[in-house]
Amino acid sequence: MGFVTTERAPDPVREAKAYQDHLLGLLGDDDPAVVQGATSDAYAALVSEAGEDLRTRPEPGEWSVLECLAHTTQAEVVYSARIRWIVAHEEPPLIGYDQDLWVDGLRGNEEDPERLISVLRMLRDWNLVMWERSTPEERAKVGMHAERGPESYELNFRLIAGHDRFHLAQAEKALRLVREAG
Repeated sequence: MGFVTTERAPDPVREAKAYQDHLLGLLGDDDPAVVQGATSDAYAALVSEAGEDLRTRPEPGEWSVLECLAHTTQAEVVYSARIRWIVAHEEPPLIGYDQDLWVDGLRGNEEDPERLISVLRMLRDWNLVMWERSTPEERAKVGMHAERGPESYELNFRLIAGHDRFHLAQAEKALRLVREAG
């Protein structure tokens, strides 16, 4: 599956700057559009590989492969809105959200994996086209994140690529741990 990390991400609310730095570090100097463009296919391959282990959590409180995919898709919904608010408005407020509440409350482990991949692919393609046609001025525009302060469109675009890498690695690790325990 590619890029793997066993690190835990800093808390996105209590350690906002460290969280940003962590995700940007996972991206490094790589092109965020290339990273994002590969994510849907990487999840499709992982879902296929997981088979019956798709919904199994490696341990209580840890996400399954499907929950990692559900979260990545949910995050794409959020980022799709955020980047559009940033570009269309002047310093719009960007609300934060609790990823664990979303995964559990929206029953991520009950989702249809093919539907999630389809939604992720569609939104991602739309967002990549927006990025490609954006101007340097649009990429520099900022929104005011409730927990992290000012964030530009470009920063959001880079963060989501690091976010992809983190949660793909988390899903790969979950599958490995489930299989080692089984």
